[in-house]
Amino acid sequence: FIIPAFNEEHELPATLAAIRAAAAEFRQPYEIIVVDDASDDSTAEVARRAGARVIAVRCRQIAAVRNAGARAAQGEIFCFVDADTHIGASHVAEAVAILRAGSAGGGARVRVDEEIPRWAKFSVWLFAKLYFAANLGAGAFLFTTREFFERSGGFDEHYFAGEEVYFSKALKKLGKFSLLTEPVATSGRKLRIYSGPYLLRQTLQIIVG
Repeated sequence: FIIPAFNEEHELPATLAAIRAAAAEFRQPYEIIVVDDASDDSTAEVARRAGARVIAVRCRQIAAVRNAGARAAQGEIFCFVDADTHIGASHVAEAVAILRAGSAGGGARVRVDEEIPRWAKFSVWLFAKLYFAANLGAGAFLFTTREFFERSGGFDEHYFAGEEVYFSKALKKLGKFSLLTEPVATSGRKLRIYSGPYLLRQTLQIIVG
């Protein structure tokens, strides 16, 4: 389990606890790697206290941070989990089954369990309808094998954002890409912190860029 993190001392404990609970129920050997991108809070300390292996980087680019985690990983299956995302045993079990069946990789739909503004609820619903209809993986939870990760070239570091789109497309060129049956729960903090017009402008800039 590879977790990119920058100043995630508040969200990280619950994410790590969820991963540990999921892995324990699945009953297979595992490791948790937190890639700390030069946080100035206690992210690294929180991760170590929870038993995670901490890799220190200074990238300020999530694609590079994810790739650093993959380079450090010892296992043959990579699960990329955002620091504010909670997964369960069913997600792990289904992801492993999909990979063992020969798929190149996959991802999960997302849901926001927290209270968010009304406009944000509609935006998330619309985004999910359009984005996942294209069979693309969201950064909250992505999985593949070491072999397919290396063959795909990993996350494209030419892109500052949207790297999960290009990673999904790269895996699709190598084999089947599957979305899990059950969505993962992720934080709605950005939808609370930023206004709708701001997020729309940022999204359009990424698309155009």
